[in-house]
Amino acid sequence: MDRPRRTAFEILREVDRRGAYANLATRQAINDQELTGRDAAFVTELAYGTCRMLGTYDAILAQASGRDLNDLQPDIVDALRLGAHQLLGMRIPDRAAVDTTVDLAAIVVGERVAGLANAIMRKVAAHDLEAWCRQLAYDEQDFRCLVSGHPDWIVDAYQDLLPTEEVDAALAADNIAPVPTLVVRPGLYKRKDLLRDGGDPTRWSPWGVIRPGNPGDLGAVRDGRAGVQDEGSQLICLAATRADIPRDLPWLDMCAGPGGKSALLRGMAPEHGAFLTASEVQPHRAHLVAQSLRRYPAEGHETICADGTAPAWQRDSFGLVMADVPCSGLGALRRRPDARWRKDVDDLVELGDLQRSLLSSALDACRPGGVVAYVTCSPHRMESADIVLADTSRFEILDAPALIPEVPGAAASTDARFIQLWPHRHGTDAMFMALLRKR
Repeated sequence: MDRPRRTAFEILREVDRRGAYANLATRQAINDQELTGRDAAFVTELAYGTCRMLGTYDAILAQASGRDLNDLQPDIVDALRLGAHQLLGMRIPDRAAVDTTVDLAAIVVGERVAGLANAIMRKVAAHDLEAWCRQLAYDEQDFRCLVSGHPDWIVDAYQDLLPTEEVDAALAADNIAPVPTLVVRPGLYKRKDLLRDGGDPTRWSPWGVIRPGNPGDLGAVRDGRAGVQDEGSQLICLAATRADIPRDLPWLDMCAGPGGKSALLRGMAPEHGAFLTASEVQPHRAHLVAQSLRRYPAEGHETICADGTAPAWQRDSFGLVMADVPCSGLGALRRRPDARWRKDVDDLVELGDLQRSLLSSALDACRPGGVVAYVTCSPHRMESADIVLADTSRFEILDAPALIPEVPGAAASTDARFIQLWPHRHGTDAMFMALLRKR
């Protein structure tokens, strides 16, 4: 059995059985196996693609096998899932995909399952993906879910938020892995210097560079003068700091981990006479925040490990509060291929309680006349507009899209004063932001 396919199998096993995140497990496995070039790219596509389309492939495999997948050993199910992606989602010849899947099943389970694996894979190979989805779907909505590899609750959310003609493009964009986006730390490094190492400037952020390859290869990333950050997050910071913020008041990044926004805010804070407090509840993420800030002079910021719902700071203290609250991560599906299958609408209800609590705490922390930036990496209305609009008695909603006029189509459909970015429109994560001036 070739090493790349066995590596992809081990990644899927980690995700399926141990709850590992596919992006982190893939990076770790490639490093452990010292894979490079085409082998690394093959493993990444095989692991990511299988995770993205997991629900669809499971439906196809259940039909092809004539049985509930829970009746099969988990290892053979994972081998068959990888085989399904090679047949239906990659340009692997049918014979090679079938034979290598049979070999993998025989190695990880035993020779006794080779015949079963061969029979199932040959049935899967009888149709392409669209034909399978047409055969399995009970209506057009179900077909859209199956062919795009999205659970129905996500498709419903996109249909609620987007014009009909954009829904399929938005679903497709979730399945295209992004090229790494880098960001310079303001005051420490200039974008023109980062561009000397290759890449292209981001479309709208003044700090970003889009560059294929491993960001860790660059000295500026290794030593903290630059980092990795989606352009959407950069634009959120740009809009927030363009607002009319009271001068000479401290700033708070309330849910700061892993530190990308903190680093941008720290770089811009001196222009506003601001000291930055970066707070994160999880110790290991607080450490990442501190690492992101390590190149800045220590007298301009502090990193603390604190719970935003039980504040370690005084009320009415800050001129700007960034509350990038925990969310479903629905806006980052293109970089987190397994995330779409980990949550459902019931999880959003539970997250909503935390999000409302953190927004209330952010407003408590902000001085009257100051600005709160409520941010999620999710476009779902239950995590974004519904949270903000539930009670507007304590704040005025600012026109956030007007602060980034260079970015077209940035106004949310739920309320034109909110920012809502989209992968298919902007090439960014689907970041949401409401800017609120405390009364």
